[in-house]
Amino acid sequence: MNKKIVIHSLLLFLICIVKTNAQQSLSIEDAIKMALENNYEIRIASNDLKVYQANNAIGNAGMLPTLTANVVDNNNIQNLSQIRLDGTENSLNNAKNNSLNYGVSLGWTIFDGMGMFARKEQFEELQKLGESELKLSILTKISDVYATYYDLVQQQQQLAALDSTLVISNQRLDLAQNRFSIGKASKLEVLNAQVDLNTDKVTLLKQKEFFANTKILLNQILARDTKTDFTVTTIFKVDGDLKLAELNNLAQKQNPQLEAQIINKRVAELQLKQARATRYPTIRLTSGYNFSETESSLGFTTQSSSRGFNYGFTASLNVFDGFRQHRNEKIAHLAIENAKLQIDQQNLNIETQLATAYQTYLTNLELIELEKNNQSIAKQNLSITLDKFHIGTITTLEFRTAQLNYVNATVRYTNAQFQAKLSEISLKELAGNLDY
Repeated sequence: MNKKIVIHSLLLFLICIVKTNAQQSLSIEDAIKMALENNYEIRIASNDLKVYQANNAIGNAGMLPTLTANVVDNNNIQNLSQIRLDGTENSLNNAKNNSLNYGVSLGWTIFDGMGMFARKEQFEELQKLGESELKLSILTKISDVYATYYDLVQQQQQLAALDSTLVISNQRLDLAQNRFSIGKASKLEVLNAQVDLNTDKVTLLKQKEFFANTKILLNQILARDTKTDFTVTTIFKVDGDLKLAELNNLAQKQNPQLEAQIINKRVAELQLKQARATRYPTIRLTSGYNFSETESSLGFTTQSSSRGFNYGFTASLNVFDGFRQHRNEKIAHLAIENAKLQIDQQNLNIETQLATAYQTYLTNLELIELEKNNQSIAKQNLSITLDKFHIGTITTLEFRTAQLNYVNATVRYTNAQFQAKLSEISLKELAGNLDY
């Protein structure tokens, strides 16, 4: 390359350094940490889990006694008239009558066919379901962070390739103008060089727009100001050692969607236990201490009061409820059967997704090596073509073809790396093993 191109390249390099220093450097680890702390979907799922945890209490299951304080105060003013057995008559206008009752009552269900224990177990399973839903939300969002972040890495590499080809297109235009000024080239060669340069500028401008919009998208995922500027790494790190058998084993243990289906089956089984519990009697202990006071303006007793302790128990048994018991148990059995089918379906879906994603992963790993080799060849070809173009031994069409071949090879190479990374992310997400 001539001196002008070297100077131009150095200027571009210095500008990039200045911009980088002015921007925040964002690593993939920092991006994931930020998403875990700020992302709205994760925070909502976390709050949902707290609701499940709050519900998972023995009191909510009905295992604890209830203590109630009561106060009842009744007052009335009436016009009263009484005729007694001996024929005497008493009457009083605006007669005041009042009664006051207060006290505490204690109730405790000590047996309900083991339904309370089934409810407590159900609350525990629902808490596990909340944990599984939170894990799914986290995995999904971290997958989005990975995909968007490495999309930026891919676009950044493509921008670098377009920047370099723009330098070459500028050089080509300068050379064409020099040749035209000394009469060794036609005006057509200058115009062609200008058109190609403008085309490269348009392509670069569109790529910059796409790059900026993807930055905005990542900021949205991180739940921060969408105008925040930052830089990303320039290197792809693709895990090339994933094994399908290991991924399948991990998915059986850690996939949150499969975990949720297994928990739903357990919840359905506990629902059946609660339905069967109503076949047995319910025994409840009762106790309390009450105070009562009444006053009457007319009658044999004008004032009375009482206080004391009471206790006892109640027992009830469902004898016949219009076959509701049988219907509830039948529905509970069907819910269990559906839960089993959903587990089988989810297992098949995971196996299918893993198998297809793994095949894509293997193909993309091969494409990385192939496209890397293609880019190296295209780069060598462009260098040789550029030298020949300087001495005028090739046509502008041949030069332009070599230039576009290099750009296309670079784009395919970066895309192959990106697609391989997406395959890796997808496999780890299905296995429930995406690092965060």
